[in-house]
This record gives sequence, C-alpha cells and structure tokens, in this order.
Amino acid sequence: MDESTAEQWMEIGARTAENQGRVADRMLMLLESLAEITDGFGTDQLTHCLQTATLAERAGADDEVIFASLMHDVGKAISVTNHPAIAAEMIKPFVRPDVYEMIRVHQDFQGRHYYAHFGGNPDAREDHRPALTSEQFDLAEHFADDWDQIAFDPDYDTLPLSHFEPLVRRLTATTMR
Repeated sequence: MDESTAEQWMEIGARTAENQGRVADRMLMLLESLAEITDGFGTDQLTHCLQTATLAERAGADDEVIFASLMHDVGKAISVTNHPAIAAEMIKPFVRPDVYEMIRVHQDFQGRHYYAHFGGNPDAREDHRPALTSEQFDLAEHFADDWDQIAFDPDYDTLPLSHFEPLVRRLTATTMR
C-alpha cells in the first residue's frame, strides 16, 4: 500500500463505490440462510428476524430500528455465541449509535426472559447500564422486551423478506460514517 499512487486509490475507491450494492445482497443472503436454523425454537431464525422487524414496524419504529430489528440475529449464520457482536458490527456503518448499541447488547437484555433457565443472571442487562446512555438503555430494553423475545410465533402475520428488501438496499447504499 505504501507504494500505491493516488490514482490507484481513486480507482479502488470508484470500484468500491460501484459495488456498494453487494452489501445489501450479502446481508439478504445471510438473512435467507437463517431459514435453515431453528435450534429448537418454534420458528426458524429468518422468521424470527422478520417477525421482530414486523413488530417494530407496526409499532411505529423508525427505519434504522426496523433495519436493525431485521438484522439483529444475522450473526447466527456464523456463530450463535457471539451473534450480537457480529450483527452489530455489520449494521454499524448504516445506523446511529443508539441503534448499534441496541443490537450489540440485545442478548443480555433478552436474557431477562430466559437466562435463569441456564443458571445465568436474568438481570445481566444491568451490567450494561454504566456504559450506555439512558436513551440507549431504554431503546435496548424496548427492543428486547417488546419485540425480540416474543417474535417466535409461527401463526403471526409476519411480513416477508421482500417487504424489507427496499429498506435494506436504501440504508446500505451509502455509509453513515
């Protein structure tokens, strides 16, 4: 890289910008792959993500929160254990900081509803309180309690991925950073 020229970097930048659309393609591909993962839940993980986004949209959430709700478990296509960190980093360039934090911490916030079954601390969300603003904490709590933890209903009128595709494409067309 030290030996490259400004002209070469202009070419690389132009090609990268031309191919920004592949970001949405890859995100949608990873979401679609979640249809293969149930891990004992009442719905597959794609349906869960779609339901979470549907609930957020129907509650009047803004586009960034709806997008994040759709993408929140996409990291499970790679690793269940650290899926929140994977998903949060994937969406970070496209959402504001409070939405990024909502996804980054969502597992511990959702833990209120099941960590005790595994001998974990159901109040693990409180460990995040010192590092989050009150707005970030409230948003993460709202996401986990009102949308994420209930989005496993096989009979819910869930919007299809095609409904959310234009949003994914629009928000990932350019980066916020």
